[in-house]
Order: sequence, then structure tokens, then C-alpha cells
Amino acid sequence: MKKIAKLIKLKDYKIIKNKKGNIIKFLNKKNKLFQGFGEIYFSELKSKQTKGWNYHKKNICTIIVPIGEVYFQIFNPRTKKLLKISIGKKNNKIIQIPPGYWFSFKSKTKNSLVANLMNKIHSKSETDKKSIINGIRIK
Repeated sequence: MKKIAKLIKLKDYKIIKNKKGNIIKFLNKKNKLFQGFGEIYFSELKSKQTKGWNYHKKNICTIIVPIGEVYFQIFNPRTKKLLKISIGKKNNKIIQIPPGYWFSFKSKTKNSLVANLMNKIHSKSETDKKSIINGIRIK
């Protein structure tokens, strides 16, 4: 597991080859990235479309991109630093974003799928959304 910023973690995931279609192993309870189960959701992204900026006060987001390729921007409001990273089918990585960071994501391919495993159930009071972070407009 690699820390790409102070608290942002990046880890390879396993692909099990299968002639009928590969199996992508996301997480299990023994994986160091597993922080509990609240909910999992899938976000479909069309070509060059961006979603975010999202901010979680308590939830840890553990994210995989099993289809396509997605460009993430992760902003730390305390240090004012912006991290940029792409993950997807060709570079099989899991990214974990702790509470207290803003992030957005944009598809770099025709269609992409983002799976987000959160350690707690999503609630509107726990989440914030904006269209501009640190001078970066996302729409």
C-alpha cells in the first residue's frame, strides 16, 4: 500500500483472469483498507463528464474504477494542496480518501464506472458539495 499524500492511500487490486470475463477483487475484511461497511454505490460517468466536489465529514471513501479510466482531484483544505491521480481498468488501483478532503472525478474514457465503499451510511448532514474549490470550477 502506498500513501500518495499524508492520509490518501493507493493500493493495487487483484484481477483474476477468466475466459468468460475477468473477476476484479475489490476488498475483503482482512484488507488493510477495509474500514467497515456502511454502503456501496456505483457512479456511472459519461465521456469527459465530472462529478463532485464532494466532502465527507465522517465517511471514509474507498474507491475503485473497474470500467474505464477516471481522473481524480483531491483537495486538502488544511494544507491547500491539490492531488491529481488517474485510476482505472488499465492501472488497477484502489484509492482511499479519508474524511476532511474535497474530491471530484472525471471520466477520461467513453464510459467509466466508479464504485465507492463507504464505512458509514451516507447522510446529507455528513456531506457537503460545492462547484468551486480553491479557484477550480467543477460543473
